[in-house]
Amino acid sequence: MNIEPINPVAFNLGPIPVHWYGIIIGVGIGLALFLAIRESDKHGLHKDTFTDLLIWAIPISIISARIYYVIFKWDYYSQNPGDIIKIWEGGIAIHGALIGAVITAIVFTRKKGISFWKLADIAAPSIILGQAIGRWGNFINQEAHGGEVSRAFLESLHLPQFIIDQMYIQGVYYHPTFLYESIWNIIGFVILILLRKVNLRRGEIFLSYVIWYSIGRAFIESMRTDSLMLGDLKFAVVFSVSLVIIAIIIWVYRRMSGLANKRYYEK
Repeated sequence: MNIEPINPVAFNLGPIPVHWYGIIIGVGIGLALFLAIRESDKHGLHKDTFTDLLIWAIPISIISARIYYVIFKWDYYSQNPGDIIKIWEGGIAIHGALIGAVITAIVFTRKKGISFWKLADIAAPSIILGQAIGRWGNFINQEAHGGEVSRAFLESLHLPQFIIDQMYIQGVYYHPTFLYESIWNIIGFVILILLRKVNLRRGEIFLSYVIWYSIGRAFIESMRTDSLMLGDLKFAVVFSVSLVIIAIIIWVYRRMSGLANKRYYEK
C-alpha cells in the first residue's frame, strides 16, 4: 500500500521552508490571545495585558519546552547538538512550555501589580483551546501517536480519510492519540467557559483547567509510544498525576485559608 503522508512544509519563502507545525501553533496562539483579550476587557485589565505577557511568554515557553524535551533525549542530542534548535521538526514538550509560561506569568503579574490568579482564570480556556489546536501540528509531523492498530479499527471510529491515511506510518497504522487529546481539550474548553457562570472563587477556573487537562493527559499518554521516560515510568503520566494532586491541595488550602476570597467575576 502506497499512502503519501502530508508534506510538513506548507510553502517556501525563497530558501526558507514554512512548516505546517509552526503555522498551526501560530493559529492556536493567535486565537487564544484573541479570546483572552476579549475576556480581560470584562474584568478591568488593560487590553494590552495579554499582548505584553505573550511577548515574554512565547519565546520563554518555546525555549523551556525544548529544553524539557532535550533533557529527556540527551543521549541523542549530545551526539547531534545541531538538531537541538530544529523545533520545526517537532520535539517540544507541552509540560515544559506550561512551566515556562506559569513562571513568566508569575513574574509578569508581580511586576505589573496584577493578581496572578485573576490572569490565570481569564487565560485558562484560551490555553486549553490553543493546546487542542496545537496537537494538529503533531498530526502533520506524524508524531505523538499511540500504539499499532488496524485500519479497520480506525475506520470503526468514523474518522475522515485524511486522518486514517496520515496515521499510516512506515507500513503500520497507529492510534491517533493527538486526536484524542485534541477532543479532550475542546471538551475542557467548553467546560471552562461554562464554569465562568458558576460561583467559583478566584483561581479555581485555572485549577479546574490543570485538573481536567492533567487527567486526560495521564490516560492518553499511557497509550503513546514516544513518551519521555523516567526509568520505567512515563514521566508525563507521573507529572500529570502529580499536577492533579497539587491542584486539589492548592484549591482546598486557598478555600480553608481564606486566600480565595474573591469570585471569578469580581474586578
